Amino acid sequence: MKEENNKPIKITEQPSRFDHLEQMSVLELLQHINEEDAVVAKAVKQVIPQVNALIEAILPRMKKGGRLFYVGAGTSGRLGILDASELPPTFGIPETWVVGIIAGGDRALRHAVERAEDIPEQGWQDLLAYHPTAGDTVLGIAASGTTPYVVDAVRMAKQHGLLTGGITNNLNTPLAKVADYAIETIVGPEFVTGSTRMKSGTAQKMILNMISTTLMIRLGRVRGNRMVNMQLTNAKLIDRGTRMLQESLGLSYEEARCRLLEFGSVEKALNHFLL
Repeated sequence: MKEENNKPIKITEQPSRFDHLEQMSVLELLQHINEEDAVVAKAVKQVIPQVNALIEAILPRMKKGGRLFYVGAGTSGRLGILDASELPPTFGIPETWVVGIIAGGDRALRHAVERAEDIPEQGWQDLLAYHPTAGDTVLGIAASGTTPYVVDAVRMAKQHGLLTGGITNNLNTPLAKVADYAIETIVGPEFVTGSTRMKSGTAQKMILNMISTTLMIRLGRVRGNRMVNMQLTNAKLIDRGTRMLQESLGLSYEEARCRLLEFGSVEKALNHFLL
């Protein structure tokens, strides 16, 4: 954030580079949104060293049984829950390994919960329901970097000895200052002024993908480039696992499918036949 007349100015709240949006054609709107989205990957690239440092700090804790908590409000909270909820079926991990927490609870996933993000102490109270320990990590997500629910949760987590991180889209924010590891992804003003569900949200999703996928790979949930621990919850995933075993073991499709269902995962089947 910059200072103007002694008041902080958030980059995420600055006016869009585009005006008179209602006068643009559909094609013009799409082209300009795409132009703005192109900025995001470049901004994420700039913070890879900070993301790397955070992952290197989280990894040994998770290897010892520590958990990762995402804490956010609004779009940021929903993105955290989205990422956390996709990891068990994708990598076959328990739901307790990575947990998403949103201001306002589950209702806030579909509905705006009035002022939920403005109650500082509630963030830590919601974390306490999971009995956090010093081996856990709390990663606060807030485009503004000022959301009381998120900032206080990270502050209290740090006071209680947990590892903490923060993902924000402004500079020198309260969240960045209180977190052990700050990731400040500066994507600039939004296409629709202040609508951080756009570029800021995209940047957050990209970083969460990087963090969780890298952690899962380093925790042994991937072999080669395959999701060998995915849950076999539908026909598509059973077919994918079957073809993995076909390729790796030289079996017929039917034999590979039988072995997959017998052992329950690609990795267990591979371990049985190859080790």
